[in-house]
Amino acid sequence: MKYLPIVLLALSLFACQTNQNNAEKEEEKIDIWTIEQSREWSADNGWLRGSNFNPSTAINQLEMWQAATFDEETIDRELGWAEDIGMNCMRVYLHHVAWEVDKEGFKKRIDRYLEIATQHGMKTMFVFFDDCWNPTYQAGKQPDPKPGVHNSGWVRDPGDLLHEDETLVVGLEDYVKDVLTTFKYDERIVLWDLYNEPGNSGYGNKSMPLLQKVFEWAWEVRPSQPLTSGIWNAGLTDLNKYQLDHSDIITYHNYLDPENHQQTIDSLKLRNRPLVCTEYMARRNNSFFQNIMPILKKENVGAINWGLVDGKSNTKYAWDEPIPDGAEPELWFHEIFRSDGTPYRQEEVDLIKSLTGAN
Repeated sequence: MKYLPIVLLALSLFACQTNQNNAEKEEEKIDIWTIEQSREWSADNGWLRGSNFNPSTAINQLEMWQAATFDEETIDRELGWAEDIGMNCMRVYLHHVAWEVDKEGFKKRIDRYLEIATQHGMKTMFVFFDDCWNPTYQAGKQPDPKPGVHNSGWVRDPGDLLHEDETLVVGLEDYVKDVLTTFKYDERIVLWDLYNEPGNSGYGNKSMPLLQKVFEWAWEVRPSQPLTSGIWNAGLTDLNKYQLDHSDIITYHNYLDPENHQQTIDSLKLRNRPLVCTEYMARRNNSFFQNIMPILKKENVGAINWGLVDGKSNTKYAWDEPIPDGAEPELWFHEIFRSDGTPYRQEEVDLIKSLTGAN
């Protein structure tokens, strides 16, 4: 996902957020975990490491989850490659339209995905909403990739439609509560990421109402797994404050160099909650496995990079550097494996295996 840098956040902001007024919490009917609960979760799950996962045969979330294109064979094969290098967690995006069209079938496919992932030793964090990339979408056949264009077919959820149709929020509430209720005690799910990069695509604080609502809906269900929404842009101060104040586990994105990434960790550690970096590794930006993943392991921060296998999402190409003829980029932006399972760089895979203890 396109990223604006998180630099060292003001210490006064964290002090203010950490010492919230209890009466205010009661008024908001907040159902956040205690710090002790969050630490127990961390102890139970150990060091999470993995990728944002979309099978190489799917251009977006809808192509992954719709019945006609749910590709069990590819999911099984590619999660096997992740297992081989010692990964134990995948971050996977859902989409409300796949649920809307086929509610029971959608949930059965989630269950089937979880079965496959578990066979490969993978826990899963699911993502509900997303403010990144294309604003509109529809069920059915998804577009073909645009040659050389990063995430040319990825779609927001709910995107612009939320601001055009006031009734949509009712369906979104039903969607979130149905999925959470169905899987609220499922130990194969390690974390619910309620909203990816709220405020992206120029939305800014227009995303605040949905961010607040999705936490409120999730609290009504209160699944056994923790809830989060990751900060990604230091300029979105209102959204950042809400996300940090209301997440059971602190999550964030950072696609920058080691110094910046360490500063981000140091700032967020003041929260005294477990940390998971749910997006990192953009080679052009000096964010490599070699210089970031060892920091994350040392700090016991979950390490979830963007991209596992090169495919229809085209995320080996950089966000803002399309190659219209689809030629191989000189330096891959994301991804670990080529579509045949061979590593993009063997030294990266060797490093990952040394950190994860894979044979």
